[in-house]
Amino acid sequence: MKEKLEPYIKLAPFLGIGLVVVLIAAAGIFYGNKGAHLELAGSILKVRTMPIDENSSAAIIDFRFRNPSDYVFKVQTVEATMTDAKGNVVEGSVISEVDSNSLFAYYPALGQKFNTSLLAGTKVKGGESMDRMLAVRFELPEKELKARKGMRVHVVEVAGQEAEFLEGAK
Repeated sequence: MKEKLEPYIKLAPFLGIGLVVVLIAAAGIFYGNKGAHLELAGSILKVRTMPIDENSSAAIIDFRFRNPSDYVFKVQTVEATMTDAKGNVVEGSVISEVDSNSLFAYYPALGQKFNTSLLAGTKVKGGESMDRMLAVRFELPEKELKARKGMRVHVVEVAGQEAEFLEGAK
């Protein structure tokens, strides 16, 4: 029996060394590519609402995000949705930067405009953090907007990578 195991016993140190080399190589590849995954990580900081008329309202969404990758994230589209009290997802219409400036000028009750809007074409460098906002119109009364379960900002990068910022997430 010992004679049958002897070749395997002689081979064991070499298998162990080979396994260690493979693990070191895998760790090196993983570490070397840690910044290669393009993404945005962030959350919604604050949502302010105001009525536009009896059937529509606006939400001002302030959010913060960071690009932890080594590459530039170039924004292609930005969308916002909210989940109402019944769990239905309601799409909003993003208000342009010019119109959002007018909104703040005409409605001082909204408070101060802290950030510029996140626009298509915005470039977020690797490792960079930003604070941005969106002004969004929803076709529902303000009381329904205030009774929401949550708000969501969806950002798509020009190469198709997607990011989401959720109200209440950290």
